[in-house]
Amino acid sequence: MDIPREAPDRRKRRYLAIGLGLVAVVGMSAALLRLEPAAPSVDRSTIWTDSVRRGEFVRQVRGPGTLVPEQARWVVAVTSGRIERIHVQPGAEVESETVLLELSNPDVQVEGLTAEQQLAAAEAELSNLVVTLATQRLEQRSRVAQIEAERRDTERRLEASRELSSRNLIPKMDQERLEDEAVEVAARVGIERERLELMELSYDQRIEAQRRQIDRLRAVSEFRTARLESMLVRAASPGIVQDLTLEIGQWVQAGQSLARVVEPGRLMAVLRVPETQARDVIVGQSVAVDTRNGIVPGYVRRIDPAVQQGTVAVEVALNGELPRGARPDLSVEGTVQVDRIEETVFVGRPAYGQAHSMVGVWKVVEGGRYAVRVPVRLGLSSVNTIQVLEGLSPGDVVILSDLSTYDAHERIRLR
Repeated sequence: MDIPREAPDRRKRRYLAIGLGLVAVVGMSAALLRLEPAAPSVDRSTIWTDSVRRGEFVRQVRGPGTLVPEQARWVVAVTSGRIERIHVQPGAEVESETVLLELSNPDVQVEGLTAEQQLAAAEAELSNLVVTLATQRLEQRSRVAQIEAERRDTERRLEASRELSSRNLIPKMDQERLEDEAVEVAARVGIERERLELMELSYDQRIEAQRRQIDRLRAVSEFRTARLESMLVRAASPGIVQDLTLEIGQWVQAGQSLARVVEPGRLMAVLRVPETQARDVIVGQSVAVDTRNGIVPGYVRRIDPAVQQGTVAVEVALNGELPRGARPDLSVEGTVQVDRIEETVFVGRPAYGQAHSMVGVWKVVEGGRYAVRVPVRLGLSSVNTIQVLEGLSPGDVVILSDLSTYDAHERIRLR
């Protein structure tokens, strides 16, 4: 049986078609391998963008804080005692003579009475001493007058005896006896006069010594009286009472803080600035303090040299009028203006960008449909903005939100 054979041209065409199909399959496979993976999509409503700008760049430092009184007075216990009565409560407005609370201590009362008794005894002793010394002085003056009279009488008798002795009317022994008596009386006069001078001098000294003793005892008595009066604890200055947490019957020690009185109209802000930013803060810089009920201008008055828990305390003096409701311990937020650059390129501060660093920033391209990562060198930073040194130009739109989940991609699609 004869089998018909295909024509040679038809076999060639079939082999050619098969070969072309294989080449097409290989080419398509190679093309697919060379294709990049599709860019991931990001919802435009979930990102935050900003435009790069050129102009004045204001550097600011922000920190939370509280309002504190410029002047506050701690009321302390002068002496130990037991609290018998509390007259005011925290938040009450007081004057300087307002009694805050009453203390009691029997020992202090006894000491006061003892000091008064000693002072009264010393004053009575002074009166007795004045009378005694005055009497002694008068007696000594009388004694001097008597011896003076005796001396004059002896001189008269000696003069008469000399005249009689010249006429041999009395024995020579009698004359010599009168002469010895005159010498003795003259010596006694000198001694009594010296005794009177010493008495006059000692009179003033003894009186002065007793008066000084009285002054010392009076000072002691006044001190003890002041301690007794301090049992009525007064505010000592007008203001509002704070930190009065004592109870009736509680025993307090001398020097223990009892209450705190502040002046509510004179407040300042104490900000806690991060230590990494505090190095740019100096005294005199302007500050805007947000009290949640208004912005109050101020300036940096003092910077604490110590660092506590990673922050530095900055005292801000307030210039403007405080809003209604401002009171001590109110939470505030302050913004310190630390520098001003007249002309530079800057943009909103990205969530992942730090000052003086090189970061990859997502730049919006192709009319906002896509974003590509570009390397950007950042400079000085502020609260909400940061300086751009390289990588971006004014007018560029960048994404400020954190897109760290797309770090493996160089291009994303915005939908």
